[in-house]
Amino acid sequence: MTTGRHTATELDPSLDDYQLASALVREAGQLALLMRMGGLQGERKTSVSDVVTAADHAAEAYVLDQLRRCRPDDGILGEEGTSVAGTSDRTWVIDPVDGTYNFLHGSTYWCSAIALKRDDSIHGGTSVADPDVLLGAIYQPELDKLWLGGEGRPATLNGESITGFGDLPVSQISAATYIHPTWLADPRAAMPWHAAAVSAASLRMFGSGSCDLGRVADGELGCWFQHSCPEWDWLPGKAIVRAAGGDTAVVQVNGLNWFVAGGPTAVLELSAALASVPQFA
Repeated sequence: MTTGRHTATELDPSLDDYQLASALVREAGQLALLMRMGGLQGERKTSVSDVVTAADHAAEAYVLDQLRRCRPDDGILGEEGTSVAGTSDRTWVIDPVDGTYNFLHGSTYWCSAIALKRDDSIHGGTSVADPDVLLGAIYQPELDKLWLGGEGRPATLNGESITGFGDLPVSQISAATYIHPTWLADPRAAMPWHAAAVSAASLRMFGSGSCDLGRVADGELGCWFQHSCPEWDWLPGKAIVRAAGGDTAVVQVNGLNWFVAGGPTAVLELSAALASVPQFA
């Protein structure tokens, strides 16, 4: 497949789901990196820090093309507008470049991510905000880190098992998070965010939720929380954290959904801190 000046690999439909997911994020990430090396301009979406580039679109188009060839019955949902209804009970959720602001400004802290989820219309009982996820894959190209895991496979980093997932209280570990500055002026978000933030030993805010969640899974970061995550920012990392022995939760506070990941104790404590603030009518 040729995308602009770059040729990406045609994948083998006989790959299993984990092999396919790994190949897709690796190829999409490398494609985006090559395009950045050739020069890119960002296009503003909702704010100066929420941007999209031609690399986002090209990487998503590549993944879409490969999935339609390799998994024609599955649905596909992408951050940059892809929406394909499938005839199976499964949907692939694509984030071609997570951390586009970082990507555009030369940081290495960005990735390509993908998840495979069960469709809620088939499997009732799951939360609309937090559907069942079968697997996740996250690839950080400039550091050559690939996290993989899901219901049927323990989590790995570059093929090596992720072990030693800790279960410490939030007060003893780092918490990765993100909140847009405008939300800090809104008490609906600012109050629960502050309550959770002050409970941690230290805070980290790097700008790529999937990169953060991969590092929660491998123990580099202690836990993670963020509100109003779309599925492509949550499901890949959720699958890997859970496959690594961690826990996840979604907590609604003042009409906003907060997404939480870490060890079981940290998830319980962060969830309680978020919910501890006054509720607005």
